[in-house]
Amino acid sequence: MLRYFILLIFIISSGCAGVSVEEQKEADFHYKMGFSHLNEGNVQAAFVELQKAFQLNPDNKDVMNGLGLVYLQFGEFGHAKDFFMKAVSVDSEFSDAHHNLGVTYINVRQWGAAIDSFKRALANPLYQTPEKSYYLLGISYYRSGQFDPAINAFKDSLKRSPRFILPYYGLALVYNKIGRYGDAAAVMSWAIEADPSYGGSREKFIADIKQKILTAKGDEERDFRDYLEIMNY
Repeated sequence: MLRYFILLIFIISSGCAGVSVEEQKEADFHYKMGFSHLNEGNVQAAFVELQKAFQLNPDNKDVMNGLGLVYLQFGEFGHAKDFFMKAVSVDSEFSDAHHNLGVTYINVRQWGAAIDSFKRALANPLYQTPEKSYYLLGISYYRSGQFDPAINAFKDSLKRSPRFILPYYGLALVYNKIGRYGDAAAVMSWAIEADPSYGGSREKFIADIKQKILTAKGDEERDFRDYLEIMNY
């Protein structure tokens, strides 16, 4: 439920210095093929295509971001970080890469770095999906024990996209943690009602969480147990 969001982008990049028109076209082809494979869940095929695009056009920020996404899927967070950092060094306002860098930091529990990356993503007024960065900013604040900023970030996410369900679950966790148990229960009930996965069924939600606890670890397991606590189960 508290899944992390990586942002996939499809942009045909302009030519870079030293790259011929033919090389640019070929690089764009491999780039598009790479993201097609990535969307289909074929991560290795995506990796091969994006490597080809990178060899042809090594200064392209979108290709760098794509390779970072592949390494993120592989769980190779050091390599993912390197490519996202390269992408934002080319374009400091590249919000998608800043967001994905934040996701990388979340995976290695570097909450301060994650917070900084999501803030950088949100600094761009042209960023098209700020609700996801606000949500993960809230998660990062929550994990680091900064509960008031976490509440504000979750609420900012909902301001941008009121139908985005996950910030409600995040708010419930924070309210439960700081002893606002009535608010936690109210927000959780609303989320279950609005979440198409549950359609308002408290029983279905509880059964799902109990099943997920069996394989969850670390922060995710604690979140699931907190949900059951909020539901008084």
